[in-house]
Amino acid sequence: MTKQFALSESLEDYLETILELQTNNTVARSKDIAEKLDIKRGSVTGMLKKLAAQELINYEPYGYVTLTPKGEKIAKEIEGRHIVFKEFLFKHIGVDEKTADETACRMEHAMSAATFKKFKAFIAGLNT
Repeated sequence: MTKQFALSESLEDYLETILELQTNNTVARSKDIAEKLDIKRGSVTGMLKKLAAQELINYEPYGYVTLTPKGEKIAKEIEGRHIVFKEFLFKHIGVDEKTADETACRMEHAMSAATFKKFKAFIAGLNT
């Protein structure tokens, strides 16, 4: 039986980072995750254990990290929200790309799924 944890902003960032590393390198290593998130390598282990307990990643100490199908689905949803927010801020609001990326990272965690759906519909109206 798996122990359920709420997905915090931090855990979502881990999933998104693992997706990026897995896409670019086939697998992720804790060293790469720590580097990408700019945190100490020792801090990564606890978070990876939490994600593994929820069956969101495949993880063995000193081994590779890969997303499970469930983890990949969630990571792609997070990544999709990030892309929508970044593009909106950059293309429609005129925020510089770096700031748009940083702001999108914070926004992707804060908005509910229902509100995000309405936000996407609103943006679709802008593009027509």
